[in-house]
Amino acid sequence: MALAIIVHGGAKTISEEKVAANNAGCLAAVEAGWVVLTSGGTAAEAVEAAIRVLEADQTFNASLGSTLNSDGEVELDAAVMEGASLGWGAVAAVQGVRHPIAVARKIMDEKPRLLVARGAERFAADIGAEMCKKEDLIASEQWQEWKEEQQVLDRPNTVGCVAMDASGTLAAGTSTGGTTNQQSGRVGDSAIVGSGLYADNKLGACSTTGDGESIIPVVLAKTAIDFLSGDRHPDEAAQMAIDVLKSRVTGEAGCILLDRQGRVGWAYNSQDMACAYMTTEMNTPAVFTKKESKQLLYV
Repeated sequence: MALAIIVHGGAKTISEEKVAANNAGCLAAVEAGWVVLTSGGTAAEAVEAAIRVLEADQTFNASLGSTLNSDGEVELDAAVMEGASLGWGAVAAVQGVRHPIAVARKIMDEKPRLLVARGAERFAADIGAEMCKKEDLIASEQWQEWKEEQQVLDRPNTVGCVAMDASGTLAAGTSTGGTTNQQSGRVGDSAIVGSGLYADNKLGACSTTGDGESIIPVVLAKTAIDFLSGDRHPDEAAQMAIDVLKSRVTGEAGCILLDRQGRVGWAYNSQDMACAYMTTEMNTPAVFTKKESKQLLYV
């Protein structure tokens, strides 16, 4: 069975001076997940490993580096779904949790549910998740932007990963700091199964990024997965899903896909989308911020 992994660092405008950082971050995430897969790890383990890298990188809107809400604080959402059992776990509006994706995966392994705010934080502490002061997740750049009420042009929405392991099991994950100056307690698509992510071994797996209020009503992740039926290529399915979103609502979005064969696809309607992927058919990972200027980096 082929191995495959694809990550995204968010669909949005990426300024020229941040292209290198986006490429480096996505490449590092793919490499972390690939090590797990080639060592015999599960797809869910690879997804967590990859997203943990992105959560620790201030380039991306997840954990450290997240946008600030209306109170000047970081609130985080994350979810994981596994395609064999349709198991899932999610957290939303959590503070002081360095890796919410790890907490979401632990929830998935225990009992599928969505935990929010203080209850999710208590669960995270109880399982020994890495905790911190909520202020420790506020990066200086985001604090300055919030304090000066600057217009944020290149803060991608959400990070995500989709992977397929040696058993053919698919998994998807997402993690986000939400939108700039969002109302405290706002929850977007990232923690919502069907919208921010979906995984089903019968068809494929998907992680989305973009404007949650636009992604949720078209159930973007599940819509993309449904388009994989009839052996449609993930590239075409991803584009069809984005076309549905554009035809029904206003907003920017992107999605990454793997089908049950391990084929890779992605699409977006924003200016840019940071992304990287690796499969057993490739010698090196591919990484890019624009689909039309996809490039290979050698490691």
